[in-house]
Amino acid sequence: MTYLVDSDYVADYLKGRAPATTLLDRLFPEGMAVSIVTYAAVHHGIHYGHHRVVSERGLRLFLRTTPVLGITRSIARQYARMRGDLARKGQLIDQPDLFIAATAIDHNLTLVTRNLKDYQRIPNLNIHQ
Repeated sequence: MTYLVDSDYVADYLKGRAPATTLLDRLFPEGMAVSIVTYAAVHHGIHYGHHRVVSERGLRLFLRTTPVLGITRSIARQYARMRGDLARKGQLIDQPDLFIAATAIDHNLTLVTRNLKDYQRIPNLNIHQ
């Protein structure tokens, strides 16, 4: 596994948006996963979206080949260190994003996201560009 896919790309992939489908289809052979935090965010979007049944089916198909990585003690420790470091610098980012970043770092995965503004603040986080 090489990549951790953020919520923005998963949501766009499920909607069939070409930039996301093209990129994820290209990265798929190298192995992808999503964080449990991304899973929750995408499910939230599905639950309150307009095409719930179709979107749920699409997510189930996507997850057949894309593992969901939970939050372990190691990830929680990584999260705590990053949150403390960012707080000292006055550069905190949203907690869900910190958990996603901690998951990527803990599993040595490259994060696939468009949220560069926040994630670029995190040292040692590899971001697909």
